[in-house]
Amino acid sequence: MPYASTTEIRARFAETDAQGIIHNSVYLVWFELARVEYLERFTGGYPALRNQGIEAIVTESRVRYREPARFDDRLVVKTSCRDVRGARFRFVYEVARDGTTIADGETAHACVSAETFRPIRVPSWLAEAIAKAEAMA
Repeated sequence: MPYASTTEIRARFAETDAQGIIHNSVYLVWFELARVEYLERFTGGYPALRNQGIEAIVTESRVRYREPARFDDRLVVKTSCRDVRGARFRFVYEVARDGTTIADGETAHACVSAETFRPIRVPSWLAEAIAKAEAMA
């Protein structure tokens, strides 16, 4: 699967657990870093949504762990956005070390009004920017 964006990560010591491997919860933080970078690179950033009174909330997340990451690993998080329809969209991720996938996952999102938190359609400018980014992948 082609990915529209890549984000480089260097695993920090503070992210390790008692066994010396990266704690499972950190992968969701890395997904967020990659997602925010994707939005900045292709859509004007998350602040562009918020400036229009829109929040993009996470409705679901999933991570599949294949191999452990450890302190000081140099990793790449590949990211793409899929299934933009209605108020919803989904990001997919792959975490790789030296070209080998060590984890993958996805996060589902919904656009909501910042005032009411009721669902609203993905703005056309956002859907178009995502479509353009994905077409270049």
